[in-house]
Amino acid sequence: MRDSLTMFRRQLLHMRRYPSLTIMLLAQPVLFLLLFVYVLGGSLGASLGGGRSQYLIYIVPAILVIAVASVALGTAVSIATDMTGGVIARFRTMAIARASVLTGHVLGAMAQTALAVAVSALVAVALGYRSSAGVPDWLVTVCVLGAFGFALTWLTVALGLAADSVETASNTPMFLVFLPFLGSGFVPTDSMPAGLRWFAEYQPFTPVMEAVRGSLAGAVEASDVWLALGWSTGIAALGYLWARRLYRSRVVG
Repeated sequence: MRDSLTMFRRQLLHMRRYPSLTIMLLAQPVLFLLLFVYVLGGSLGASLGGGRSQYLIYIVPAILVIAVASVALGTAVSIATDMTGGVIARFRTMAIARASVLTGHVLGAMAQTALAVAVSALVAVALGYRSSAGVPDWLVTVCVLGAFGFALTWLTVALGLAADSVETASNTPMFLVFLPFLGSGFVPTDSMPAGLRWFAEYQPFTPVMEAVRGSLAGAVEASDVWLALGWSTGIAALGYLWARRLYRSRVVG
């Protein structure tokens, strides 16, 4: 635990001393929010039976999930940088718990995730977004986003370990940012062609966005929450086991 907290402090120092990556990760969901609200919000909001303000309410859950996915993408880059930069070889010579390196990355990513979600939510509020959620609904929102962020973090840790360069690590997880567009994040799935609608309804991002959408509206659907948590548990388990195997083979030996 002590070594993991030390590695977590290392990640926080990296965020402070090299803020460019953090700024990019924070800016991406905000740019999507501004683009869709002010450029496409009028016409898309009309299709939902409202206007730009109605569309803002609809897409905020997707923007929050994109914020989570964006930070996870940065985690893969951070892991690959450590693996290819020689610092892991130095850590091997030190009397520290080997697993603390990955744990520090995960803790740092969760702190970045909380920051990215908070910034995206504050920008949405500044644009006029208001939620009718109560305290239990907000707890559901935090739990769903936290669980999904934890799952995507471990998946991208594995992707970063599997990458042979930082460039590869920056490209491999890009599908995580685009999956919300192929779900219910920006348009309802019943407006899609049959094949795409089937994919959108059964991919993991859709129940997460629907669970957040319901909780922020004060109308939590238990089935969406359980599906979101189930997908998060499965992805987290897969990512953790894959990352542990790769880390042992490449570092522990």
